[in-house]
Amino acid sequence: MLCKLRVSNITISLLASLFLLDACKETASKEHMDSQNVASKEYIKKTDDQEYEVTGHGVVGDGLTLNTNALQTLIEQVAQKGGGTLVFPAGDYLSGSLEMKSNVSLYLKKDAVLLGSPNPYDYKEIVMEGRPDSPKKDDNSQMAFLVAYKANNFKIYGQGKIDGQGRELALSIDSLHHTGERIDPKYNYRRMRPNETARPKLFRFSSCKNVDILDLSLYNGSCWGLSFELCENLKLDNLKVVNRAYWNNDGMDITDCKNVKVTNCDVDSADDGICLKSYYPDHYNDNIYIANCTVRSSASALKFGTASHGGFKNVTIENIEVFDTFRSVIAIESVDGGVIENIKVSNIVAKNTGNAIFIRLGHRSGETPGIVKNVHIKDIKVEVPFGRPDIDYDLRGPEVDFFHNPFPSSITGIPGHKVEDVTIENVEIRFPGRASKGMAYVPVNRLDQVPEQVKKYPEFSMFGELPAWGFYVRHATGVTFKDVTLTLDDKDYRPAYIFDDVESLQMDNMSIPTASHKQIILKNTQDVTQDANLDNSILNID
Repeated sequence: MLCKLRVSNITISLLASLFLLDACKETASKEHMDSQNVASKEYIKKTDDQEYEVTGHGVVGDGLTLNTNALQTLIEQVAQKGGGTLVFPAGDYLSGSLEMKSNVSLYLKKDAVLLGSPNPYDYKEIVMEGRPDSPKKDDNSQMAFLVAYKANNFKIYGQGKIDGQGRELALSIDSLHHTGERIDPKYNYRRMRPNETARPKLFRFSSCKNVDILDLSLYNGSCWGLSFELCENLKLDNLKVVNRAYWNNDGMDITDCKNVKVTNCDVDSADDGICLKSYYPDHYNDNIYIANCTVRSSASALKFGTASHGGFKNVTIENIEVFDTFRSVIAIESVDGGVIENIKVSNIVAKNTGNAIFIRLGHRSGETPGIVKNVHIKDIKVEVPFGRPDIDYDLRGPEVDFFHNPFPSSITGIPGHKVEDVTIENVEIRFPGRASKGMAYVPVNRLDQVPEQVKKYPEFSMFGELPAWGFYVRHATGVTFKDVTLTLDDKDYRPAYIFDDVESLQMDNMSIPTASHKQIILKNTQDVTQDANLDNSILNID
């Protein structure tokens, strides 16, 4: 009996041990799988060359020590060795201007912050010998927190942050001007702020090749945010760009570059969000791809111009979300003699945005007017509010200084120079209505009252009050509206469309609200084809 009990106890103990062993194995296996899952989510480095942790080279991450000299020395030493990656562990690294070199990358780990100094004397304008000369010199300098000239084959990336502390820096520049210590000869006394040329950008890269900016949070230049000119093979991916510190805070500016990809970026800017510029008559932006981005702007979300000396060719923009934006969803502008051609814009959703589409050929400068042709805009949905979309911002776009009703989209050239071959397809725009003749009134028998504004700065409000609520089209040829729906939240006394001096106009499956007045006005417009169901909506006033 006692023997049987002992055997039974031993059996129970053995079974318990086996059970615990299986449980331990199961827990260990689960922990191993969890570890693998965590490891799979760990950040993957984008470089595999020699690494130099900056804190091992005299750099201090306390947010107080100025590291400009230590960091620049390390960048140049690594460049002399043939290249490598500077690694920033968690910490706050204060610095003035840093000049990038070929084959030297920066990797900012999680919780690493590269801080721009708020002291204007910690920034210098880099001499860039051999850069082409630009006829436009009033708003652009080579001064920035991170600068590169003819530096190739490098990356700036990681889960960290670069913060230019732009507001503090801009206010310091402003104070030094007013004390007389550091005079800005171009100071804007009307708007009471230093000129763009006196305020460092966040990035300023010129004539660089094979550059990637990846995964970072990029904050607060004192002027433009990310500025790239004359670069080739540029990749901007998975960036959070917040540039709302001061005036002229564009998010991204891409100037006369080739082979550029901007993808998966979130841009929040006090000025234009993603902006293509052209400063050089003998150069132009070519093969630009912008996709899967979100933009919030106190100016225009997606913009070509205003600087437009060389031009913009072969640009594709798709899958973009826009919200709370003061000016246009998409603005395409040639006013300095540049050529714009082969532009495709598709799959855009915009909410609470002041204007949908603005296409402009003007002649502000340049020997002859430029060209705008082959523009295809499709699959767009826009909601235009009655009031200011940016009313809750601390930095808001400048007020329009005249009385007006809600602005329509517009496609406009100038006398003798038409916008060519524009297709608006599968587009839905919701307008607020509520227009009042007491607020502003341009009747359809006075269309000549709309000024040409050949040399004026291009923006959707440039003509003053416009006589249409949906689209105003003037001086254009080869214009197609296909599957376009315009709706109103409230009544509008104006017609939906006005076409003035337009050739080869095609209107196919256009939906417009019913009204007691004609919704489509044609003046000096030839070679028109339209659906039969539009016949009763058209008034020809030739």
